[in-house]
Amino acid sequence: MRCKFCNTAISDATFDLGNTAISNALIEEANLNSVEETFPLILYTCSKCFLVQIEEQVANNRIFTEEYVYFSSLSKFWLEHAKKFCEDIKNYLSLDSKSFVIEIASNDGYLLRNFVEVGINCLGIEPTKSTADTALSNGVPTLIEFFNLDLAKQLKQKNISADLIILNNVLAHVPEINDFVGALKVVLKKEGTITVEFPHLLELIKNNQFDTIYHEHYFYFSLKTLQNIFIRHKLSIYNVEQLDTHGGSLRIYATHEGNSLDISSHKKSVEKIIKVEINHGINTINFYSQLGNNADRLKLNALKYLVAKKILNKSIVAFGAAAKGNTFLNYCGIKKDIIDFVVDETPYKIGKYLPQSKIPILPFEMLKKVKPDVIVILPWNHKEEILAKLEFTKSWNAEIVTFIPELKCY
Repeated sequence: MRCKFCNTAISDATFDLGNTAISNALIEEANLNSVEETFPLILYTCSKCFLVQIEEQVANNRIFTEEYVYFSSLSKFWLEHAKKFCEDIKNYLSLDSKSFVIEIASNDGYLLRNFVEVGINCLGIEPTKSTADTALSNGVPTLIEFFNLDLAKQLKQKNISADLIILNNVLAHVPEINDFVGALKVVLKKEGTITVEFPHLLELIKNNQFDTIYHEHYFYFSLKTLQNIFIRHKLSIYNVEQLDTHGGSLRIYATHEGNSLDISSHKKSVEKIIKVEINHGINTINFYSQLGNNADRLKLNALKYLVAKKILNKSIVAFGAAAKGNTFLNYCGIKKDIIDFVVDETPYKIGKYLPQSKIPILPFEMLKKVKPDVIVILPWNHKEEILAKLEFTKSWNAEIVTFIPELKCY
């Protein structure tokens, strides 16, 4: 394959997770015995620009369908995170009723509604009809489209451009990275700002977060590599913040190269994090090889723990029918003979089955009815929020466990 950014030939795989189903492709009961389609899930690292990527096996319009099942507003944490961001960025950029904000992959409008409430004009661009319809019903202007260079040009022709473009955990989902970043430049006003939140590759590797890898995520970014991508499109990263989300994320602030905002910025925060990355060896190909070794160790520890519990006739269930959970379960070979069911609070998911493992998804209330001995938290990045929800399970001494970044019982 060739690097999707710099076109360098890549021959050696960094980490092979085998053939897996699409992580969010939940199975309807009527299709439970049908042959399930799987695709290679192999991670590669470009030896020239060090962009970590998977070979595109599944077109994004097959992943982000009308029935997409991830709704951001169901997480109290994400609602609070979005509200704080909107308050902070409004003050930071002095946004007002004359400003215009675009969010790409706006989901169900969980973030943009904060701008609507204070009278700031905005537009969400969201390809999945299920989530976009929810946003529209809540009064958030939303365009049901994939964002790309063609759409950016259409918006520009209609005199639509933004003082602020928001991308929260979306850049990894874009198969054509150069087209997409080039499109951002087209709809950004002369002194506008782009903010991008993304899981930091350095933290992913340091903390064994291999479950972040699935077909929906085409790319995994270090700050240095992302800076190079933006530079190619004459965009400059002028500030960066470190976040706790997704086990360690970055939020970058970018603008047009050479404008007054770019020239007046010191960029010390950017230089500091890039220096840390380089000190860890992120610009050497050997740095990335540890990911597979660490994943195998984690897999063995998880299986050892779960099998030991099963031998003692302990009942085991999971919390959260999350995409990352499916990567973990399928890489470890964990099926319904180990985990009886998974509970979830998303109505769209209830009554369906996890891809490949075929573990049934049941309502959250089943925990009180069944009183399982062990509860595995699959979306460990929401651990604190979930532990609070599971406080009532102490009444029967349930053991709660996470496996990433390492096995830990609560």
